[in-house]
Amino acid sequence: MIAAAPFSANAQEFTLKMQSSDSAGVPNFELEQDWAKRVGVMTGGRVEVEMLPVNSIVEHAETQDAIAAGILDGHITDTSYFSGKDPAFGLIANPVGAWSAPSEMLRFVEYGGGKELMNSLLNPRGLQFIGAVTPGLEAFVSSVPLDGVADLKGLKMRAPEGMVQQVFAAAGASPVNIPQSEVFTSLDKKVIDAADATVFSTNQAMGLHDIAKHPVYPGFHSMPMLEVSVNKTKWDSMPADLQAILEMSIRDLAHDMDARLAMKDMEAVAAARKDGGVTIHNWSAEERAKFRQIATSQWEKVAARSEDAQRVYDTLVKYLTAQGMI
Repeated sequence: MIAAAPFSANAQEFTLKMQSSDSAGVPNFELEQDWAKRVGVMTGGRVEVEMLPVNSIVEHAETQDAIAAGILDGHITDTSYFSGKDPAFGLIANPVGAWSAPSEMLRFVEYGGGKELMNSLLNPRGLQFIGAVTPGLEAFVSSVPLDGVADLKGLKMRAPEGMVQQVFAAAGASPVNIPQSEVFTSLDKKVIDAADATVFSTNQAMGLHDIAKHPVYPGFHSMPMLEVSVNKTKWDSMPADLQAILEMSIRDLAHDMDARLAMKDMEAVAAARKDGGVTIHNWSAEERAKFRQIATSQWEKVAARSEDAQRVYDTLVKYLTAQGMI
């Protein structure tokens, strides 16, 4: 009887040098590193992913060109960084007010036309979109109670330039552009009453809730899409089984990022409630819908700036309408 040959890993076929928009050591990047290791296991060693932190090879806003040129093989990054190339990227990356949970955005990407839109934007630029992930819905910091759209009127708040400021101004707030590093001081000195900052757990860690005791959680406004894309020529050279494994691995990463970061937020929320002094406000579905309707009017303005932005707008609004979300 001839003994069976011992199992041996398949020979490496592809190396993907990927750059993230996240810094080394932050939770997002650690999850991306875990994903890179899993790809090696899932493909039996046929694909090796080298995961690099932000600015390792090129600046964060230059990765798209670097991938097309073959300097990088891929990236995990906020798609809105490329809105200067076409406003369509900013609109699909973060349509302010559209999503109330990661699952809503991920459904749009996978089943509502988002994936096809991304590839229609990226393929001509030499990239292939594999899938999307997100760190989740950002919370909202406030030193005054906010329970709905009416409470935004006249609100002095920090918001980054671009669509976020545009939408909040349309909702009646008075947004100003203040760097993230100055949010604490500005709230403390009452220069502003509220701020679009980041997720609840990070806001808590920065001490923002010590001086702004009326956070809105879950947030109602901003949730960035992080795209996972690779060089199209390299993608096209991969056999179908490896392509399928990579696509499924991104769905797993999306679940992992959602679950792990949501746990951090929930722990921070529980701690804030236990410590007392903080009142957490959760907007109703009706108030979220009102804010989304205001945001839609600003999406229209972005859509008018390019043909691709109009296509993103049309697909997004069609999807949200069919889902009963607007």
